[in-house]
Order: sequence, then C-alpha cells, then structure tokens
Amino acid sequence: NGGDVSGFNAVIRAILKTAENNGVECYGFIDGYRGLLKNNFVKLSTSGDGNAVGILPKGGSIIGSSTNANVFQYPVEEDGKKVYKDLSDICVENIRKDEIDCLFTLGGDATQKSARDLSLKGINVIGVPKTIDNDVACTEITFGYNTAVSVAADALDRLHTTGETHHRIMVLEVMGRYAGWIALESAIAGGADVALIPEIPYDINKAAEAIKRRQAKGKNFSIVVVSEGAMSKDGENETHSAEGIDAQAGISIKFGGIGPKVAKELQELTGLEARCTVLGYMQRGGTPTAYDRVLSTKYGAKAMELA
Repeated sequence: NGGDVSGFNAVIRAILKTAENNGVECYGFIDGYRGLLKNNFVKLSTSGDGNAVGILPKGGSIIGSSTNANVFQYPVEEDGKKVYKDLSDICVENIRKDEIDCLFTLGGDATQKSARDLSLKGINVIGVPKTIDNDVACTEITFGYNTAVSVAADALDRLHTTGETHHRIMVLEVMGRYAGWIALESAIAGGADVALIPEIPYDINKAAEAIKRRQAKGKNFSIVVVSEGAMSKDGENETHSAEGIDAQAGISIKFGGIGPKVAKELQELTGLEARCTVLGYMQRGGTPTAYDRVLSTKYGAKAMELA
C-alpha cells in the first residue's frame, strides 16, 4: 500500500514461493487497502502461466497500490459532501468471510499504522516495511530505498559532468518527505558539495559560502542535493504545496518547489549560474537493484515463515 517502490514484486514473489513450497494459498487484494475494503482480490501463483511469473525484476506492484486509502478515516460522499468514516470493520468482516488467516501489509508509515489498528481488532497481520524514504519506525532499512539512492547517485554523476562543463551550480531535488536519508546518502555516493536535509534547518548563506570556498580554489561548479522536505532556519514552508493537505483524513503535505527556490537563491548569492533538476518519480520506478531484490526476498520469505 502507498507509493510504489522497486522491490514490491520481489517481496510478493518471495511470499508466494515460500507459501507454495509449504502448500499455502495466497491472494492479493487489488490496490492495497482499497481492495481490502471492496473485497476485490485475486489468487496469486508463480507456477506455469501464473500471474506472478517473472516479476522479480519488475518495478511497481502487480496487484497495484493505493495512496491515502485510510480505512479508519475513509472519504465517502453523503448529500453531496465529503465526509470521513471508519470503515475498518468492513475490512475485518471481509477478511473473516474470505477465511484469510493472515494479512501481509507491504507499506510505509501510514500503512503500518493501519496494520497495527487492524491487529488490535483481532486480525493476524505481518507488516513488511516498504518506502523509498527509509523512515519506518524500528526498521533499519526498508525495501525500495537502495534503488532510490542508486537512481539519485546516478543522476548526480550525470549532473557533475554538465556542471563542470558549464561552470554551473547543479541542484538536485530528491524525495524523502520528512526524512533526509535519500538526500544524504546519494550526496555522499555522488560526491555532492552541499546536502540540505529536513532534519537540519539550513542557512542558505552557509551553503553559498561553501560554494565560494570552492570557487577560491579554482572550482567553478558545485553539486547541491536538496531533500524535498528541507526547510530554511527561518522556517519558511512556502515550498510545500497546499495540495493534498487534509488533517481530518490524515493526508500529509504534498512536497515540491524547494529545489528551484534553493537554485535561485544560490545563483544570486554566488554569481554562478544555477540549474535545478527535480528527480521525482524516477526514484520510484524501474527495476530494483540487486541489493533491493535480495532484501525484498529475505523480507518476503521471513514474512511467510512467521505466518
């Protein structure tokens, strides 16, 4: 459930393989919690011409996913107005009616909160931590994260050459919401000169000074990585789009705009031309790295073993 990541299918495959080796049947709810609510599911199989054959290297999820489908605060229309209702009992009823013994929740922070709440209603739930942001509590590393960092590091390598050629500041805006893991690790891997992350409110003047120090050494270009959730020490949050904010539904802020803002400010402060690249959904899609394939396979196999 939630945003797609590379490694989703590798987890599904490992759950299935382990299940099939032990004579256990597996079903997938279509589009995450939305499918659970609508009782829309499909039997999954890795044998012959089954629907889960050859999915290990595929990005995304063969059973789809849904964002902001919180069954405990689900949007419904009544008398032309949008209201939020707790429909979790319908999900519990569906699971019992379908005679499902265990529910696997592949997702991040919000997904696992709902999983916890379903478990409190008596459902057997096993959570598998998934997010490119690497911000699930009590989890050292989530599947999808390594692929996202690798994509960002590759982008930095490419920006390095164009920055050097044109004597520019190249700013790369990466995902991560309130967590700076992608920004920090890709910055280290890609040899960036400045990294701005949500955990440390930044001073744009200090970033400009670091770039000027490089200029003094004869380096007329710099690479800057900015996490989408980074914020200046002045606490300005105009870069966070208002779209998607709905406190009642538990929908969090939609991020965007910090990269161009930082590029503009650095250009004014340093006199160097600055260009911004927003990596966006490139970090989510495509084939998973070998690391994520192995991690996902370990998670899926262990999840079914625990079940």
